Amino acid sequence: MNRAPAVRIASENPVPDYITSRGSKTWGLAFAFWTLLALSYALSSGLSALSEGHDPSWLRGLTWNAADFYLWMVLAPAIGWLGRRSAGRSWPRFLLLHAPASLGMALAQTVLQLLIFWTVSGPGKMPVTSFGGFVHMEFAYKFQQALVIYWVILAVLRGMESRRHLRDERLRRTQLETQLAQSQLQALRMQLQPHFLFNTLNAISALALADPLQARLMIARLSDFLRLTLEERHAPQVPLSRELEFLTCYLDIQQVRFQDRLSTRLDVADDTLDAAVPNLILQPLVENALRHGLQDKPGAGILRVSIRRDGDQLQLRVDDDGLGLPPAGTLEGIGLGNTRSRLRMLFGDAAGLELSAIPGGGTRAEVRLPYTEHAA
Repeated sequence: MNRAPAVRIASENPVPDYITSRGSKTWGLAFAFWTLLALSYALSSGLSALSEGHDPSWLRGLTWNAADFYLWMVLAPAIGWLGRRSAGRSWPRFLLLHAPASLGMALAQTVLQLLIFWTVSGPGKMPVTSFGGFVHMEFAYKFQQALVIYWVILAVLRGMESRRHLRDERLRRTQLETQLAQSQLQALRMQLQPHFLFNTLNAISALALADPLQARLMIARLSDFLRLTLEERHAPQVPLSRELEFLTCYLDIQQVRFQDRLSTRLDVADDTLDAAVPNLILQPLVENALRHGLQDKPGAGILRVSIRRDGDQLQLRVDDDGLGLPPAGTLEGIGLGNTRSRLRMLFGDAAGLELSAIPGGGTRAEVRLPYTEHAA
């Protein structure tokens, strides 16, 4: 007969988490767990008897351990419920609840186990012939063991419950951080769009008297751009093909403004058209090239936009042959500053924006970000 279940339970990974779920799958796992414990203890008891030269009494050993562990399987949900009721209480109130509960459950489990074993297996070779004598022989040891098992189960269940609460809290924190990042991205976009709008309206105002026809054409192009922007107003990322539609509308507006002083060239690899990119990522790069590189350049200028896939990264380049970077370096405005912030929020250190001088004159703005295909 096995005499050490309490030690084994403390050293195993005892109770599956079936306190918060009453589904058949959870109960099935619980039943399998307790059955495995009963079988392992019955086997250990039988092998111990064989090693000592005694009859292993496999059926009696299995009956004893099955009655023991299945009763704890039934009582464990009640222990878990009491544990949740006492969560957050002071130690005196905690002990006031669990001290009588442990005594009551240990007493009930002990008496029921002894009764089940006596009913199924009888006295066998024990030196007693009545149930009262059997209880007198086994009660002290079994009751003390049951008390230990109650507190072991309580400690394990409270630990698992605390771990679950910690996991849920981390999940809620992650969701809040995601919501905050999305709100910040939306705020940056809302800041970026008026910035572009004001610049465009200033250009229209300058053309209104000098060239009314071109001003009306520019207003029409602006209307198309705003329509596309509003259609994707909630999307943090869009397919590159969609982003190129934005860019085309924007360049149409600037072409009206610059006339023959601006030539644009788009060089986009076909295998990048489905890539996911931040919404309006190219427009501030192009605007920066026009405003700081080509606007004050004497004569015509060329703006090149090239997009390539480089391994697991997407490479976006905007080159101009304008005035180049000033000796003191470029002071970033709203457009480039917001672009850096959006890249940092979306991709962390996996993405970046660099400005560099092009040999022979001009400036290159290059964005690198992880290549992923946009989910339809």
